[in-house]
Amino acid sequence: MGRSRTAGKSPAILAAFTRSVAERGYDGTNFGDLAQELGISKGTIVHHYGTKDRLLAALHESYMRRRLNEARAVLRRLSRPSNRLAALLFAFVLYQVHDREATVAFQREIARLAQHVSMAEGARLRAEYLDLVRSVLDAGIESGELRPGDTRLRSLFLFGSAHWAWTWFDPAGPDPVETVAASFVDLALAGLLTDPGRLAELTDPGGPVLSVVKDCLITSDDV
Repeated sequence: MGRSRTAGKSPAILAAFTRSVAERGYDGTNFGDLAQELGISKGTIVHHYGTKDRLLAALHESYMRRRLNEARAVLRRLSRPSNRLAALLFAFVLYQVHDREATVAFQREIARLAQHVSMAEGARLRAEYLDLVRSVLDAGIESGELRPGDTRLRSLFLFGSAHWAWTWFDPAGPDPVETVAASFVDLALAGLLTDPGRLAELTDPGGPVLSVVKDCLITSDDV
């Protein structure tokens, strides 16, 4: 297969790999199936990515770059720490429908992503995202909007709670993702806000915070 026919295959390979990992997991994904799906040779996949680990690393890095871009867009649109935190929490759940295949692939292989040297750049991006969330928590405490507490532990609780939603949330199920997200934000903020009277405003599925989040979510093709 000549170079003119293989040029530009990289995005399609990554997309097919992402779908496969989301559906079957990393161990259930192989180059033979990807090649057959795409109508290319296994050698073409190797030419673009080398190994399956490198494909997973590419998924990892591209996924985290999209999430960081979205989080930064949210922070540009919102100024109060409590609004920023509510928005980030909404986004944690909305990812179950937005960029779903990449979200499921990323979340189901999170333990593997922490184990390989090839994942170093993705790990750096994850740490950057975690630092961003922790900075919002710290700012909320400093402003008096959030109760004092251990920011590190709180961030881990929040990420841990949202991370497994892929195992039970059904986009075609009876609960709209906005309703599920609002319940998650309500549960988290109820224990953090110093002014419980703001809870209804921050968790409103039809409110301005979620509207900002939806505006900031970008498609996979935009990065």
